[in-house]
Amino acid sequence: MTPLGQKLRALREERGITLKQMATALNVSSAYLSALEHGRRGKPTWMLLQRIIAYFNVIWDDAEDLQRLAEMSDPKVTIDTGGLSPEATELANRLARDIKKLDADDLAFLSAELVRRLK
Repeated sequence: MTPLGQKLRALREERGITLKQMATALNVSSAYLSALEHGRRGKPTWMLLQRIIAYFNVIWDDAEDLQRLAEMSDPKVTIDTGGLSPEATELANRLARDIKKLDADDLAFLSAELVRRLK
């Protein structure tokens, strides 16, 4: 599941909306919406994201959060390390190979460390 998919599911559940109801309202298939929630589809188009924001009638901050989550929800990431150090290429490849072995605590730690070091 992607960060956006997790948020969409939470919004649906908070409001008691089924996947089918939301799909009908957004004029997309239930299968597509399910795949979007589960991370089997890439991030939605800008236009669909705007329809989702309008559908949930979210306030400005929440709309920005949905846009941020959509940007971070591409399940098929490509990292171009051309021109970077050998260490950067090794890290990118190691992460691609081993990310499935990391648990939630490991992922949270690495994410927080990355944010801390980039400040």
